[in-house]
Amino acid sequence: MIKLTTKIVEAVRKIVEPVVSREGLELVDVEYRGEARGWVLRIYIDREDGVSVGDCSRVSSEIGTVLDVEDPIPQSYHLEVSSPGLNRPLKREGDYQKYRGSLVKIRTVAPIAGRQNFTGRLLGCTNGQVQVEIGGKRWEIPFPQITKANLQYEF
Repeated sequence: MIKLTTKIVEAVRKIVEPVVSREGLELVDVEYRGEARGWVLRIYIDREDGVSVGDCSRVSSEIGTVLDVEDPIPQSYHLEVSSPGLNRPLKREGDYQKYRGSLVKIRTVAPIAGRQNFTGRLLGCTNGQVQVEIGGKRWEIPFPQITKANLQYEF
């Protein structure tokens, strides 16, 4: 089932990215998962100055129409379009450049120098290496080793 969900996410991403871009927005993430109420397709969108409920509603309507025509998902599902929130996920290497200077939390597949969780100041990403400063020490984390990364809200 994991392979099927991955294929569906990839297909949906290809279909909805042009729609989101036309609206002047960025496609942050696509999730497709089974939940208590059935299958849910979540589309996360963003832009520099944030997204409004109106943006989400408009994009949801457009995406819903395109997905009905393209029909990449074999079963029924609930479509949700929303902002990624304050703890925005970092998915692409470009995200690590865009949010340089921000506080981030990163989890890796396997330990790097004995640790898998890194919370610190994002320094950027070059040559496939994400740089994070933690307590004055600079860490290099290979991009393919990252399983999850999010911005951390600073009070």
